[in-house]
Amino acid sequence: VMRRNPFGMDICCRKGSRSPLQELYNPTQVSLSNTAILHQIRRDQVTDTCRANSVSSRKRRVLTPSDLKHLVVDEDHEMIYCYVPKVACTNWKRVMMVLTGRGKYSDPMEIPANEAHVSSNLKTLNQYSIPEINHRLKNYMKFLFVREPFERLVSAYRNKFTQKYNTSFHKRYGTKIVRRQRKNATQEALRKGDDVKFEEFVAYLIDPHTQREEPFNEHWQTVYSLCHPCHIHYDLIGKYETLEEDSNYILQLAGVGSYLKFPTYAKSTRTTDEMTTEFFQNISSEHQTQLYEVYKLDFLMFNYSVPSYLKLE
Repeated sequence: VMRRNPFGMDICCRKGSRSPLQELYNPTQVSLSNTAILHQIRRDQVTDTCRANSVSSRKRRVLTPSDLKHLVVDEDHEMIYCYVPKVACTNWKRVMMVLTGRGKYSDPMEIPANEAHVSSNLKTLNQYSIPEINHRLKNYMKFLFVREPFERLVSAYRNKFTQKYNTSFHKRYGTKIVRRQRKNATQEALRKGDDVKFEEFVAYLIDPHTQREEPFNEHWQTVYSLCHPCHIHYDLIGKYETLEEDSNYILQLAGVGSYLKFPTYAKSTRTTDEMTTEFFQNISSEHQTQLYEVYKLDFLMFNYSVPSYLKLE
């Protein structure tokens, strides 16, 4: 299969060349080998955390195809990307559309954001047969991107509950949160659900009723539950904090680094550590402790320390 790159040169699909997996574990370039050590440390951290916590989750469940709907497959470059909402997943989906589009797209930033989230634009692992799934899990390079869990949570809250245009979230979750968490809610608040306070959102997340009723929405679901890192061995764990370097390293391993760069743009609206600190000021230490328990595995697994602003009990 021939694909055209933006510069008009034909690049053949990897046959005969080294796969990203080979390039990662046996780098031919010195620049790649230094980074490989960092990623080995991140992999070890995940493995150790899974091992340390397997006692508490004795029921090692078998993954079903529906567990794999966040894993995007790139056949041409033999890569699998598990997307985590609020961790640059729009841009990574755009990049995956360029990589798998067989020349249909050349510039990730020319792809509209809503287009990147149309599920038919990318193929996910749950669309394959069991033998095909197993073959890809074994032979393709698997990666994901993570972010400090509470920063990701505040980012999700700001995006879904404070933006007027997100009416579907207000209706589906906002009304429910207001009904459950707000005493003497007005009829309008119960109908619209568009003024959820962060404290109410946290109370909803730690409410045992919520956990029993339905899985978390993907925007605030744990990475542990979305990508199953204790069941699936990820070769690369990229971090939001080092997004550009980690992303371009992956593109280099895929052999496309010379003409495809990860899109960068300074977003002034980005959720920061300072902002997250502010949001947590009004959360009681009891609720902070319960919320930390919900996201604890993500903190441990991806080596994020307990935030200094937390008052844990």
